Amino acid sequence: MSARSIIGAACAILAFASPAAAHDVGDIVTPHFEHAIPNIPGKTLTALVVDYPPGGASVPHRHADSAFIFAYVLSGAIESKVNDGQTQTFRAGESWYEPPAARHLVSRNASKTEPARLLAVFVADTAEKELTTPVE
Repeated sequence: MSARSIIGAACAILAFASPAAAHDVGDIVTPHFEHAIPNIPGKTLTALVVDYPPGGASVPHRHADSAFIFAYVLSGAIESKVNDGQTQTFRAGESWYEPPAARHLVSRNASKTEPARLLAVFVADTAEKELTTPVE
């Protein structure tokens, strides 16, 4: 998967991330690393850094059919709900994973006053064009 595809996916998410209320703000997704996995033909590892301003949130989204995701909170606290699971709060140093084709219904900064930062690591089919798509 090319960095261009990742940036395009991130921009698509941001374009659909219209705030629910005037005070709500979206996230900022920055591509950090991408490399084909040499011993697993057809798979690529991609790392993205997601910055949430105070009160920031991602639009509900679905991950690619082939994407296994590891999420690690770098700073602050993130509230997350994947598929039919409960909404959970993860603090700096904590992590979770998301199975392929997961629906990420809640992904937001748990704080209205402090920023939060998340590292999202995807292992996906190299041919997969979009890592995320908005959920309607």
